[in-house]
Amino acid sequence: MELIIDACGWTAAIDANVNLDHALLPLVGRPTWLVPAGVRFELQALNAQRRGLLLDLLDERATVVDCPEGISHPDDHIVSLAVSLRAATLTVDRGLKTRLIQAGCPIIEVVDGHRLRRIDP
Repeated sequence: MELIIDACGWTAAIDANVNLDHALLPLVGRPTWLVPAGVRFELQALNAQRRGLLLDLLDERATVVDCPEGISHPDDHIVSLAVSLRAATLTVDRGLKTRLIQAGCPIIEVVDGHRLRRIDP
């Protein structure tokens, strides 16, 4: 299964010190990590303001997915990608979670500040 990583989801997981491999295993197995190019750009800008986002780990594990023409916002790219791949998305963004659930796509969120939970539509 593929797992799309959103900037706020990655940040929340890192801030919560979640061991992603361990926490994701019962939720999605050993997924292929996908990072939309716009999300990677957002994380790079955020990392310049506050260090410690473990972008080396993300770069080592994830495949950056270029944004198709006509899609300018990372959230639009995430929804499009999730729908086409039937992939789960790691996010804590309320608006994005609503869009993904409405589109029939599962989400993975950080809850209680230290663990992950899967929500299926």
